[in-house]
Amino acid sequence: MRAVQITRFGGPEVMDVVDLPDPVPADGEQLFDVSSSGVNFADTHQTEDSYLAPQQLPLIPGAEFVGTPSGGGPRVVGLLAGGGYAQQVATNPRLTWPVPDAVTDEQALAVVLQGATAWHLLRTSAHLAEGESVVVIAGAGGVGSLAVQLAKRWGAGRVIATASSPEKRELAESLGADATVDPALADDDPKTFTAALREANGGKRVDVVLEMTGGHVLDGSLSALAPFGRLVAYGMAGREAPRPVNVPSLMGTSRAVIGFWLAHCFSRPEMLDQAMGELLPLVADGALQPVSGGRYPLTAVREAHQDLRARRTSGKLTLDPTR
Repeated sequence: MRAVQITRFGGPEVMDVVDLPDPVPADGEQLFDVSSSGVNFADTHQTEDSYLAPQQLPLIPGAEFVGTPSGGGPRVVGLLAGGGYAQQVATNPRLTWPVPDAVTDEQALAVVLQGATAWHLLRTSAHLAEGESVVVIAGAGGVGSLAVQLAKRWGAGRVIATASSPEKRELAESLGADATVDPALADDDPKTFTAALREANGGKRVDVVLEMTGGHVLDGSLSALAPFGRLVAYGMAGREAPRPVNVPSLMGTSRAVIGFWLAHCFSRPEMLDQAMGELLPLVADGALQPVSGGRYPLTAVREAHQDLRARRTSGKLTLDPTR
């Protein structure tokens, strides 16, 4: 099979398209023929070995796929511990879900990891209550574009999205954001970003922030929280040094900082069933609109990562393993 392999850590340049033996399923696993592979921002950390789980070389990146069981069967979307950038994958079928006929490969890939993340950020981690204000950092991204829609659907009082360009801010507003803010305001002074978030919320502090950048954006977002507000951190896109947790400050403001990583749901697949059982029907009915960020040939995987890291994309990026 053709696959993307990494034999050394680094940037997009370390990914090579090579011919490899077909994967051999372990006990409890099944072999699938892949029609589409998903690309996530976390994959750009995987190539550097800079994410939460240490990586072992050589490796095939990628945590999600759409395909059919080898030998025939229905189309499914599935999650993987790795190996998704390939023409075949082996995974536990418990981590796969049937794809409705009305849902495209790209749409299914948008919801299986990023959509499930958005679902759990709001439901499980933030415990969003009707009428609360929500800030979605990177509101035009794969997780953010879905989180904006879900927050509105679940009764958020005001949804504020950040996005790095006028086009992305317009996209976030078209998906339901009530206001948008340029995150570049945090570059020089987090207080300026805090003020912009409060202004976008009618002068009030905000109740929930979904944060995936870190650095000054995290600092400014945390300062914008109201008492009993929750900041849910689920990414490190800014690639900055981690911030220490200041417990007295959290106590003194009655704020919470919560971490979330979807990988912890792999051992609790019923949590994934909850999300996928709601998200896929919403997409099939047209009530939830995943944003396509572009489909790349497998041979253009370096370009896909370059575009993602340079913030030239919106929504979900996918790879075509046949090209």
